[in-house]
Amino acid sequence: MSELFSRRSLLTVPNAITLLRLLCLPVFLWALFGRDSRFAAGIIIGCLGATDWVDGWVARRFDQMSPFGAIFDPTVDRLLFIVGLLALGVDGAVPIVVAVLILAREIGVGLMMVVATAFGMERFSVTYLGKWATFILMFAVPALTLSRSGIALEGLFGLFGWVLVGPGLALSWLTAIQYVPKVQEHLRAGRRHRTTV
Repeated sequence: MSELFSRRSLLTVPNAITLLRLLCLPVFLWALFGRDSRFAAGIIIGCLGATDWVDGWVARRFDQMSPFGAIFDPTVDRLLFIVGLLALGVDGAVPIVVAVLILAREIGVGLMMVVATAFGMERFSVTYLGKWATFILMFAVPALTLSRSGIALEGLFGLFGWVLVGPGLALSWLTAIQYVPKVQEHLRAGRRHRTTV
């Protein structure tokens, strides 16, 4: 625990980038509900999705990976995605069916990981398909938001969003199902490790 919250683990450039992205969340909510601007909200959530890779790349490129960052970055990514999508669903900027399907998957997988980790599951990386699903949906959601923002290119953004959201949802649910045996496998590995220590 001391290593997780050590000065070296906390004070890194990637963690600062992750924190900056997190601080954009209130700005996004203010733009959507305070200013009633789906255009601004769509641009902000799109930028947050497009910069998802930046902190991880900086950490690897400049050898600034840390135990805290390994937890902080994916937690912030999931928080931005869930809160952002929930807000867009409530506002009606994103069709409620799409919002519910994405949120159900994200919350379900998140809870499964938390519970399994509490029972001793060894951590494992997100699958390649899982990363692709998230990447696709991070562009589909802003596109659908902009398609209901009143701008001149609404139709084009709507077409782009609907073309992406189908494959994104299919991939995300496929990977959710594939995570179940992986979680079971890593739970068993965690138990074996504890009995041999």
